[in-house]
Amino acid sequence: MASIFSNPSFTSTTPTIKTSLNPNNFSRSFFFPTKSSYKISFNSIKCSISNTRPEYIPNRISDPNYVRIFDTTLRDGEQSPGATMTSKEKLDVARQLAKLRVDIIEAGFPASSKDDLEAVKMIAKEVGNAVDDEDGYVPVICGLARCNKGDIDAAWEAVKYAKRPRIHVFIATSEIHLKYKLKKSRGEVVAIAREMVSYARNLGCNDVEFSPEDAGRSDREYLYRILAEVIKAGATTLNIPDTVGINLPSEFGNLIADIKANTPGIENVIISTHCQNDLGLSTANTLAGANAGARQLEVTINGIGERAGNASLEEVVMSIKCRGKELLGGLYTGINTRHIVLASKMVAEYSGLHVQPHKAIVGANAFAHESGIHQIGLLMPDCL
Repeated sequence: MASIFSNPSFTSTTPTIKTSLNPNNFSRSFFFPTKSSYKISFNSIKCSISNTRPEYIPNRISDPNYVRIFDTTLRDGEQSPGATMTSKEKLDVARQLAKLRVDIIEAGFPASSKDDLEAVKMIAKEVGNAVDDEDGYVPVICGLARCNKGDIDAAWEAVKYAKRPRIHVFIATSEIHLKYKLKKSRGEVVAIAREMVSYARNLGCNDVEFSPEDAGRSDREYLYRILAEVIKAGATTLNIPDTVGINLPSEFGNLIADIKANTPGIENVIISTHCQNDLGLSTANTLAGANAGARQLEVTINGIGERAGNASLEEVVMSIKCRGKELLGGLYTGINTRHIVLASKMVAEYSGLHVQPHKAIVGANAFAHESGIHQIGLLMPDCL
């Protein structure tokens, strides 16, 4: 695969097929078909671009249009069946995510194994302290934990070496999980969540994210209640997961809007989304959440993850970059999109989960046109 992220004027090794791109406009990587010869120009694609990154404050963002990108490739992404990475490979991916300038890297689940704890610790020490001299950028390094002291202790032991450490705690809130998995009452789970968020804060971590697992199927009034309690306990980000990928975009957008409108103290925290792709709607649901007020979006490179995967970083980021100003109220991210293709290739190689040719943004055929009607259209200067 040839990358125009690093080479804006690219000539394919395949005879007669060329691209000519303006590096200030939309950049991509291609495998080109060999059946015909044509030139592709993206000079007329106008995407909103902003290089301004607000100062990082855990529980608020000074610019209401800025959206934080939380990458969980190294945690949820690695939970894809058959996907495993060595500690060295995880460090490589974390370095590449820092080149992308993601806001938060969820580096792993430290309590799950000694190896994962050590990998997260290594990322926290190296990537989590690599401060950019020009603008002060350094990613937040996050570790996942269930709502128990052992998990939280392990997460803190791993991430505390980072300049900006975060602990991400979660507990289920849907009726099916309460009854069959946790075997606890609603009141008991509220008390556990409140206590464990407070425990994480008291360890010295000033950045604590809370997720009500299976929020997409949870009772709304109960969600407002538990979220209000963890805010009082010190949570800085509230992540709302569609854990089983069951929501439609209108449903998920309404869920975020309802939480924003009905949760006491919500103005003091960041609302986040985490959308699984079981119905192929993770990107659409994520954008619906952003449009409804979420200002942190959880994604993975290539959309890898449990079952059908997660919202894809490249799809979410490029949707915001190309349509955020026009249709999403001026939303933007701090992602350096020129590094997306290398990140995609690296994750595919290390995880063994290769990208299908028709995958949006990074697929081999994403910009390849077979139809002559499409090809002639691309030759017309005002068609794009």
